[in-house]
Amino acid sequence: MAEKVDLHTHTYFSDGILSPRALVVLAAERGISCLSITDHDSIDGLEEATEAGREYGVEIIPGVELSATLGVKDIHILGYLFDPSNRALRTTLDLFKKERFHRAVRIVRKLNQLNIPLRFDAVLERAGHGAIGRPHIAEALVEEGLTSDYVQAFEHYIGDSGPAYEPKYRISPEDAMAIIADAGGISILAHPGWYVNEEELMQLIRAGLDGIETVHPAHDDGRRRFYRDIASAYFLLESGGSDYHGGRRNDDENFGTCVVGREIPAAMRRRLFIQ
Repeated sequence: MAEKVDLHTHTYFSDGILSPRALVVLAAERGISCLSITDHDSIDGLEEATEAGREYGVEIIPGVELSATLGVKDIHILGYLFDPSNRALRTTLDLFKKERFHRAVRIVRKLNQLNIPLRFDAVLERAGHGAIGRPHIAEALVEEGLTSDYVQAFEHYIGDSGPAYEPKYRISPEDAMAIIADAGGISILAHPGWYVNEEELMQLIRAGLDGIETVHPAHDDGRRRFYRDIASAYFLLESGGSDYHGGRRNDDENFGTCVVGREIPAAMRRRLFIQ
């Protein structure tokens, strides 16, 4: 049977549920032999995952999912095989973490002004080890009994058109790709089927994108073929994975089934001349 590779997962260092170690253990149980943890704007889980990977026989590929803005759209750039000790990368991720904290403060302040008495401590409790994001605020709203569910929290209050919305710290896709490249890594556009049209995809390719995430739960067979054809035509790398968040998004069945083969990370290494 072909080896299973999952290059898109999340831990509690961003918006996932599991610790890096627990995620690696589960990966081993599901037959995944190569894993990348791509937490949002964070590589804090990499060291723990690498140690667990050595113990359980799971290869860990350095990964991250950087937030960027294309026009008015939020897009995500996956970075792989970079040097985790790169100073510029770490400085950028530290800045992201600080900006996420300040954004959350502003959102909670707006909610309080709307007579929604959410405690900021409740948000911090939900964020735990991770950088604070809107999912943590939504969960805190639900757990504090201030909204009926996660969807309502976004639709009524903190979504992009909600009264408590606050814009995130923004960098361009070009900046995100440059940060990853300067750290010795490659840049892959995450799940383009969610938000990127063909014209925008061509713009990113011209800007220096290294590849496309072709395999993702949001891509049906037709979408996968479409992006594979584009990757082939423009000599781009492919990537893929489950985008697993520990079951938080009813995504448990994808972990171990939405996978790619060993040829994908092998091609990445060849592009970077890594043996």
